[in-house]
Amino acid sequence: MTTIIDLIRPGDRVLCAVSGGMDSVCLLHQMRILAAERAFSLCAAHYNHCLRGEESERDERFVRALCETWNVPCVIGRGDGSARSEAAARAARYAFLEQTADAQACTWILTAHTADDQAETMLLNLARGAGLRGLAGIPPRRGRVLRPLLDTPRTEIAAYLSEHDLPHVEDSTNASDAYARNRVRHEAIAALQSVNSQAVRHAALAADSLREDEAFLQSLADDCLVSQTGPGAALSDLRALSRPVRARVFRVLFGPGLSLGHVEALHDFCFGDDPALLDLPGVRARREQGRLLAAEDLPPLPELALQPGLDQTLPAHGFRVIVTDREQPDEIYDSLTVYRFKSTEIRGKLMLTARKPGDALRLSARGCTKRLSDLFAEAGVPASARGSIPVIRDDLGAAAALGFLSERLEPQEGDTVLTVILEKLEKEEIES
Repeated sequence: MTTIIDLIRPGDRVLCAVSGGMDSVCLLHQMRILAAERAFSLCAAHYNHCLRGEESERDERFVRALCETWNVPCVIGRGDGSARSEAAARAARYAFLEQTADAQACTWILTAHTADDQAETMLLNLARGAGLRGLAGIPPRRGRVLRPLLDTPRTEIAAYLSEHDLPHVEDSTNASDAYARNRVRHEAIAALQSVNSQAVRHAALAADSLREDEAFLQSLADDCLVSQTGPGAALSDLRALSRPVRARVFRVLFGPGLSLGHVEALHDFCFGDDPALLDLPGVRARREQGRLLAAEDLPPLPELALQPGLDQTLPAHGFRVIVTDREQPDEIYDSLTVYRFKSTEIRGKLMLTARKPGDALRLSARGCTKRLSDLFAEAGVPASARGSIPVIRDDLGAAAALGFLSERLEPQEGDTVLTVILEKLEKEEIES
């Protein structure tokens, strides 16, 4: 285990996230041993997304039985099978872990991310377009979430389970190449390991080094902002900074979600004269009296009729809208939200708008209706940014938002489908 585990002190209470897979079973087993040695208490949490039918139920039963056998208290959470993106599923899972940790008075939350997960994330971020922060991959600590296995290759975890004769379950979707992460795992990681059997471990070490470099550059950006005597930042100070440090100042001023294209546009904006305003996702930058400031007068999200053939970019809001009546691959990207609607159930026009008072979605398998404000909170969207989140609706009300899809419009096999894609803009779209 990494030294991150040394943060756990005697008397702490630790929540271990357990999916039932090889990695989390290894983590729970090791934590039981350490809990006895270091005098802290341990409990487990399992979140059933209800996305894989009976297999999801099997995983839940396995974790219940394992924790009972090992005498580890276990809390089970259940989703509703409605999350239609990796980001929405992750947000729901971490919200459950945080709520459970609060309820159980836990100091720390542990997840079983491995060196293989780290290497895959680095390559995925590289392919999608990432700077130093993205290439640093998964942090070993974020708040009270610790990842003790982050420098441990999965081959070592498999050997550990074999040595201790530990059971686990397999997620059948891990074998499918329909998902980008799986293709990276099966092809790119395998190719790297054919060059060097220690490729995964070396990637984890590289991520640690990149994270240190990122922290240093961010400290220089923070120093610049601390020295400011007014709002925003003086253009003269920004122009004197190196480009990497200036980029990090931009992300502090305008949000960490800026794409590389947005950052490039801000570099040009700092040295320009006209125009004096620059639209960014959720905010507008302006130059005024020698300073770079965030303006709060971003244009409202326009209302768009979603008809097949639509392909429109919205630079001010950072995404592109594509509508087609053809099926799309089942691939899931963090930067790409794909909604598939049952065409025969759409009432009137399908529209893209901002959130409206009273908007709510009835989600599959939950048996209740959730307000969008609650779903946004669940996904960690700050209140100040919720007005810029696109909502898809028809004449009966909200149909989809933030990766969630209304039960009434969810298609089944054989249904005619209308597909709406909301894609994060790249640099060329921003500049067009």
